[in-house]
Amino acid sequence: MPPVFAFVFARLRAVLPAPHRDVFLIGAVAFVATTAVQAWSWGGLALHADRLEPAAARTVLDVAVFWAPVLTGATMTMIAPVTQLALRGRAGLPVWLGVVGAIAFAEQAVETFTIFGSNGFTEPGGAMNLLLGAGLVAAWLLAFAVWASIRGTLATSSTTSQAT
Repeated sequence: MPPVFAFVFARLRAVLPAPHRDVFLIGAVAFVATTAVQAWSWGGLALHADRLEPAAARTVLDVAVFWAPVLTGATMTMIAPVTQLALRGRAGLPVWLGVVGAIAFAEQAVETFTIFGSNGFTEPGGAMNLLLGAGLVAAWLLAFAVWASIRGTLATSSTTSQAT
């Protein structure tokens, strides 16, 4: 999955002006890297599940669970520059994308407190991280990607029609 995210993030970065695209890229790289580390943790647990001591497994799982709060910082770094541009009407980004970004960013900011949670909705890796936060970030990312693809298609269409 990381190669797919890397491709999407590279394409989205291309529609942003400097330095916003670079801030977006830093968040995207952190997103891909933390997701890879989290997958290694789960994969390592699964590799020798029959010989793993429960205390060691719990420790590794606890580290893996903190993927969600760490990922929150990466997603905020991606969302912030795009949202700022969109809300200011810059770089051709639509205001509605800024509104979606502001909602996702605000939730992610509140979600940083899950690092202190111990159980339930606000525990690290709990429903706030994996359902609410992930859903809002996915909605924002999908909206950004759809907008960028339509914009790219329209730009390509108008360039092609002018050439003929």
